[in-house]
Amino acid sequence: MKKLLVLLMALLMVVACFAGCSEEKKEDEKPAIIVGYTLYEPMNYEDENGKLVGFDTELAEMVFDGMGYKATFKLINWDNKYMDLDSGAIDCIWNGFTANAKDKDGIERSEKVDFSYNYMENRQVIVVRTDSDIKSAADLNKKIGMAEAGSAGETYAQSFEGVVYKSVIKQTDTLFEVNSKTADFAVVDAQLAKSYVGKGDYANLKIVDELSSDVEFYAIGFKKGSELTAKVNEQLEKLGADGTIATLAEKYGVQNTAITDFSDQK
Repeated sequence: MKKLLVLLMALLMVVACFAGCSEEKKEDEKPAIIVGYTLYEPMNYEDENGKLVGFDTELAEMVFDGMGYKATFKLINWDNKYMDLDSGAIDCIWNGFTANAKDKDGIERSEKVDFSYNYMENRQVIVVRTDSDIKSAADLNKKIGMAEAGSAGETYAQSFEGVVYKSVIKQTDTLFEVNSKTADFAVVDAQLAKSYVGKGDYANLKIVDELSSDVEFYAIGFKKGSELTAKVNEQLEKLGADGTIATLAEKYGVQNTAITDFSDQK
């Protein structure tokens, strides 16, 4: 009898093992969606353990999981985002991507990609050193300004008369240059500025509120005609309605700018 019980227990363990392996295999077999991103808080950044976190990171994982996909993330050069999307190197651009903006070529971004619902408000802000005399648009004349290549900030920086403009690869590079006194001002997303300016290594920087842009909106960019756009919108509606987006926004300190009701965008 004891031998029979031992055999039965062994058999159950084998069955459980196969079941677990089967479930693991199913998880691994989820089709991957490649999300193009750049590093900056609070949207996509690495925590102290090197894990990719952030509002956009977690929201992307939730949205695609709800669609039966596994989100994978690919670090891109922001200036090459359209090329990466069109070539298939990435499936979407999800990284504080300003939807209601023109690129430096004067073309509306909405003509180049299909956008999801707007999910967050943003502005372009001008960051200077605390001892700077820049207070108005006129003060930017002949000043060296920096922004991320291919960004909405680049377009905004170049809209001011007389600015000596220089581009950099990453938004965070602009803050370093201003801090190092190799640039007079930086144009960055308000979301990024609130996470860095006046803190730590950037304690000597400040935002010139009077020079902020009009309101902008973040959305996810897909290839023109992509079937993913409508499906992602469905997930955003679901996560907005059940409070998931609001909870995530509070976690990353963007509760005042995150959008949770998409009914007026249908």
